[in-house]
Amino acid sequence: MKSAGIRTEELRKVFSTSPPAAASRGAMGIVPTPGRAPAAREVTALDGISLEVMPGEVFGLLGPNGAGKSTTIGVLTTRVRPTSGRAYVGPHDVWRDVVAVKKIIGVVPQRPNLDFGLTAREILTFHGAYFGMSSPDRQRVAHQLLERFRLMERAEQLVVGFSGGMLQRLSIARAMVHDPQVLFLDEPSAGLDPQTRLLLWEIIREYNAGGRTILLTTHNMDEADALCHRLAIVDHGKVIALGTPEELKRSIPGGYLIQLRFEQGGPAFLEGLATLQGVTQVRPGAGPAADAATGTTVNLYADRGGPLIPQIVNQASQHGAGILDVHISAPSLENLFLHHTGRSLRE
Repeated sequence: MKSAGIRTEELRKVFSTSPPAAASRGAMGIVPTPGRAPAAREVTALDGISLEVMPGEVFGLLGPNGAGKSTTIGVLTTRVRPTSGRAYVGPHDVWRDVVAVKKIIGVVPQRPNLDFGLTAREILTFHGAYFGMSSPDRQRVAHQLLERFRLMERAEQLVVGFSGGMLQRLSIARAMVHDPQVLFLDEPSAGLDPQTRLLLWEIIREYNAGGRTILLTTHNMDEADALCHRLAIVDHGKVIALGTPEELKRSIPGGYLIQLRFEQGGPAFLEGLATLQGVTQVRPGAGPAADAATGTTVNLYADRGGPLIPQIVNQASQHGAGILDVHISAPSLENLFLHHTGRSLRE
């Protein structure tokens, strides 16, 4: 089967939501008028995203919750109609050739949406029937997938009693039944134990080795680093970084991240840190506000880690800043994310 790529052009999606009827000036700056419905509030989920995923590529979307990752997948899988822009899967315009697109994609949503009134085997064989597979073919493929995903012992049981990890494995198996050219995985490893996650990674690599295109969203930086040929970091509906994992890690100014927590030190201390040789940037950290118990957090980006610590301690001593904690991390996708967004992943 020929592989298919993915392309989006200036994709925008604006959702309109109405504020709660009880909204007040204190809550949302809105004073409700008796007898009049509250005005809609627009939320921009995608703000001109343009991406190209090559056929046979594993492509990752990283970003905090609400960044636009799931909305992008929603558009590409025909579930969300964009406000403007174009989206293509293979040669098909997603919103002009909906049926053609659905035939060549497989989708695994964030939360399993399986029919709890069916057994694991029935879920797979029924899915095959939806795509016109013959009875012998869908029985054969279902058997193979149940074995590959280690679900054979529960094949004839209703899925209502399955664990979260088993439901996720079955969801991915279902998406593969008709051997789609493009597989969409929305946070596939969320909530999985390490053993199940490693099994999932192995299966994704195998499926991709057969020439299939895979687009996944994830909050797991190790997962993105291990699986993706290229990835994009998305925030506020925009692409803010794009490239291979190695390219993106090399793009961080300095590369090393030194997270420093201290007490009492003022602006002069931060200015002193910025002058240290090898420090490329000093930014406020994502920790809590300064107080006697937690202190103040700051992130230093530098071209080295451990060798800077004596100089940092010396600066702290000169400015009367008590160091409470120091954490050093080598160049990583997590550091890249923090560099571009200035905060940890949002909940």
